[in-house]
Amino acid sequence: MKQQCIKIPKKKGEPARRALLDFEILDNSLKISSDKTFLYLPLSREPLPHELEDLPLEAELAEFDFELQKKKATPADILAFNPAYELIGDIALLEDQDLDSQKASKIADILLLTQPNVKSVLKPLTPVIGEFRIREFEIIAGEPRTETVHREYGCRYKVDLSRAYFTPRLSTERSRILSRIKEGDTVIDMFAGVGPYSILLAKSKKPAKVVAIDKNPDAVRYLKENISLNSAENIEAIEGDAREEAKRFAGTADHVIMNLPHNAYEFLDSAVLLTKQGGIIHYYGITPEDDLFESSIELIRIAAEKAGRKVEVLEKRVVRSYAPHQYNICIEAKIL
Repeated sequence: MKQQCIKIPKKKGEPARRALLDFEILDNSLKISSDKTFLYLPLSREPLPHELEDLPLEAELAEFDFELQKKKATPADILAFNPAYELIGDIALLEDQDLDSQKASKIADILLLTQPNVKSVLKPLTPVIGEFRIREFEIIAGEPRTETVHREYGCRYKVDLSRAYFTPRLSTERSRILSRIKEGDTVIDMFAGVGPYSILLAKSKKPAKVVAIDKNPDAVRYLKENISLNSAENIEAIEGDAREEAKRFAGTADHVIMNLPHNAYEFLDSAVLLTKQGGIIHYYGITPEDDLFESSIELIRIAAEKAGRKVEVLEKRVVRSYAPHQYNICIEAKIL
């Protein structure tokens, strides 16, 4: 089957293959192919510009007619149902915290058997709770740890899931925000966590500066480690309350990221304060299906009016389903 790929001289093939594995964009459902001169490495998606820069200079995008790999047994093949889990680094996180111990243990054993990249299986004991947005876990099988390194779009994020919140389910959303950033912009990430938005944006080399704020000291510790791990420049990592830090950076932001979907509305006054004339707020919320956007837009308008400013809604979209009849939404609003 025809597929986009990296075409590279054979002598440079192994460094390129390792890099694509790190970026998690090597399509393992297809066989790597070659001719007398070149290796053809199938891609699961188009690389981002900074990912292409990290490949050997001889690498180029091409198309090739690949053969399918022989299909291996999946967890669904063995269990006769698809187990619901998130893969964060080498940790599989079961999604259903109500699973009984016997069923959770069976799923965990099958994941370890069929998924060579899974080293530990966790089950959440609580939802995301508290001002630091963390959960408690039970280690069901595998290595007894909650720390891992997650790879996404050529970036690496070290995180302890019991100490800081992280989800891979926003990876596409993070890439979409990257497409909105222009050269020389200033970005303020009000609830940065371990840095999945901030580091991706900074590593793209588009923003002049990224200010990454979080109140959770453990999250900021990992954020600083991840800045170093990714050689990401132009990031200022701050442990603090976004409301207080907004006073320091008032009127400086071309983009304000508000990825705190359950409570972002409480910080809208500060977000408006941060935003320069014509700057954009990327507001995330959890909303019911019968009122996806309008109430949230009204809250943004009220916050702007309090500051004597106006709002132009640029885009409103559903990011993902969150719970029955509940959705994670994003509203992008220009503050005038």
